[in-house]
Amino acid sequence: MFRASLLLVFFLLPTVMFGQRTLSLSLPAAPREQVAAGGQSTPPARQPVPSKVVTLDEAIALALANSPSIKAARTQIQQSQADETTANLRPNPVLSGDTQFIPVFSPSQFPENVEQYDVGLGYTFERGRKRQNRLQAARDQTAVTKSQVADSERTLTFNVAQEFINALLAKSILEFAEENLKDFEQTVDISQQRYKAGDISEGDYLKIKLELLQFQTDVSSARVAKVQALGNLRQLLGYASVPRDYDVAGDLAYQPLTARLEDLQAKALSDRPDLRAARQGVTAAKSQIALAKANGKQDVDLIGNYSHTPGLNSLSWFVSIPLPIFDRNQGEKARTRYALTQAELTEKAGQETVMTDVTNAYETAATNQQIVQLYMSGYLKQAEDSRDISTYAYKGGAATLLDFLDAERSYRATQLAYRQALAAYMLSLEQLRQAVGSRSLP
Repeated sequence: MFRASLLLVFFLLPTVMFGQRTLSLSLPAAPREQVAAGGQSTPPARQPVPSKVVTLDEAIALALANSPSIKAARTQIQQSQADETTANLRPNPVLSGDTQFIPVFSPSQFPENVEQYDVGLGYTFERGRKRQNRLQAARDQTAVTKSQVADSERTLTFNVAQEFINALLAKSILEFAEENLKDFEQTVDISQQRYKAGDISEGDYLKIKLELLQFQTDVSSARVAKVQALGNLRQLLGYASVPRDYDVAGDLAYQPLTARLEDLQAKALSDRPDLRAARQGVTAAKSQIALAKANGKQDVDLIGNYSHTPGLNSLSWFVSIPLPIFDRNQGEKARTRYALTQAELTEKAGQETVMTDVTNAYETAATNQQIVQLYMSGYLKQAEDSRDISTYAYKGGAATLLDFLDAERSYRATQLAYRQALAAYMLSLEQLRQAVGSRSLP
């Protein structure tokens, strides 16, 4: 009998030890948000306080100040201003000198002073106001460049606003998910007490516990989405401009759209930098036509020359002007006329693009506003009341688990859809601001 018991312990001991080792390896460490030992739930981990919080206006200012592409575009303005300096330069005078009749091969003639010395000064007088036309053409091109840079800044501003709204949406969803998790953990605690008291079955209690996993997953997903949204925004702001643990200030907020389409279109026609660049392009093309005509005028070269010969000092003047028989700058004159036609058509196309952009953005904003107003008209309150009634009834034993879970899911879906609709509406307002070309809408 003793030998049989000893053999039984010998065969069971490895199995027990192996089973304990396997069990200890397969159990994951319980997260801080999950249910702790003894069935008690722990509150979600507190989020660290960000070291810097930026508003939308601050984010736009940081992006405009730190964007390498914008900095590179701004150098084009400086290049154009340098072209103005070049265009305003006058021709340099020409200093000339020569020595003639030097008796290199007859050294004996040096004392006879047979050599001649000449010193001359020449200058080209530009006709047709060439310098003034060059300067005006360069200034007009600088104005076009400034408007093009402003248009690049307009695009960057919209991109920053878009990522900022995405960050606000991720922040709102995370706060909502954490609030839902906290409320549902209380429901799990109450369900555990009801299960111990025999008010609900073990199957219903396990379903509640499994539903808690969805809330915990929502929190984790929301945290990842917020980190990604802040990372995308930080790329536009400049990694060195904000710390790693920064955050965005503000919440998703509804601001009614009261401006009329006609007012927005009129403002866009006057403020859009790309359209302004197209109009300035017409002016620049006209300046190029004037410059081409001026370049067709022939310049006058005037040279004054002082000569010294043995026993005689003399002063000579030389004037030369090309005869415009073949080259009258005909090709450049024709090209600039075609360039003017191109600029005028580009301006017309730009006007049509502006009108279309404003119309599309306005209709999108109006439609998204209607969707947000639908949620605010009563659907949000109805979903919240339905959830609260079902929760109260379930805790009191007057509602089934299926009704409670269905009301909880409907409330979550409605709240998430409302937040997404509100973010879409705010983004459509930013698109409208981009289409108008101004941060302030009439």
